Amino acid sequence: MTETETHQSFLFRTPLYELSLAQNARFTPFSGWEMPVQYAGLKQEHHAVRDAVGMFDISHMGKFALAGKNLIEQLQYLVPSNLDSLQSGQAQYTVLLNSQAGIIDDIIFYYQGETATGKQQGLAIVNAATTAKDKAWFLKHFQDNSVKLQDLSQERALIAVQGPQAVEVLQSLVKENISQMGAFTHQQIHLQGNPAFIARTGYTGEDGFEVMLEPEAGQQLWRSLLEAGVTPCGLGARDTLRLEAAMSLYGQDIDETTTPLEAGLNWLVHLDRKGDFLGRSVLEKQKAEGVERRLVGLEMTGKHIARHGYRVLSAGKVVGEVTSGTFSPTLGKAIALAYLPKSLSKVGQAVEVEIRGKTYPAVVVKKPFYRSSHKES
Repeated sequence: MTETETHQSFLFRTPLYELSLAQNARFTPFSGWEMPVQYAGLKQEHHAVRDAVGMFDISHMGKFALAGKNLIEQLQYLVPSNLDSLQSGQAQYTVLLNSQAGIIDDIIFYYQGETATGKQQGLAIVNAATTAKDKAWFLKHFQDNSVKLQDLSQERALIAVQGPQAVEVLQSLVKENISQMGAFTHQQIHLQGNPAFIARTGYTGEDGFEVMLEPEAGQQLWRSLLEAGVTPCGLGARDTLRLEAAMSLYGQDIDETTTPLEAGLNWLVHLDRKGDFLGRSVLEKQKAEGVERRLVGLEMTGKHIARHGYRVLSAGKVVGEVTSGTFSPTLGKAIALAYLPKSLSKVGQAVEVEIRGKTYPAVVVKKPFYRSSHKES
């Protein structure tokens, strides 16, 4: 899932900061937080997740506990996805939209069912850079204070355990059976005797889990995972992994100037399954007439790497801009995402990317660039 750096004069530190420091992590400012960008090295961390198991400190993410008798109804107006069909223990990846169908943020909503008093409960995980903006947006649109929002962003540790061995490693620490959890499901568990929230979600394209718990319990979990041989991974590997899986980064690939249909997130837009919501009329028009541009995957034909902000050309004319780009450790190729006109967005289309004043050939390819054979479906 993000995030651009904030302008605060200090950097927050997660509950796991000291443990990462002890692992000789290299840190970088990220969305107002001091975050580990790498530990032993990006490639080693990347391959650990693809081939075995790695763990990420993602405690910087925004975490909102939501509760209210009409929570789902209130949320329905803010997203294009139909949340009515969610059962307790299920989750939905979706986007918050403005009135022009621009993406305010991409989020995961975890529905936790109803209380004995009829209140619907859920957890929203949002991007670090947009936490304050998202909180204000929720509070602005929750009518008559009918939904209570509890901001847990700095009160909980959040750890992602990702890779084909994630189930095996975590199961040894958990009382409940987590191997039967399906993708985008979640539950409350006891982990090393501590209460925890666990979800079978992630941002790497691999099978795995995200675990939210109290800070001290999070530190205990991190130490235990280290002892079990799990590779600590930083933001560098997180970025290469998510790009191989063609997962959008908020602030680069998607923002308030892009709609979910332009961004290739058509599967999140349920026009025929729900009523009115912010931006619906814009999306109806785009669906009927087609979008003018699309977020496509690019593969460089050589070793030159297309980076964020590089211009894309066709027949000598600038036709778009790279939103994300890297060298894929898994594929051994340079890959990128870019918005291109609809006429140039078909798979196989040849274009060029301008790199330091020279142009280099690239071709539009099918997304995602990489699909795991291990991932839970």
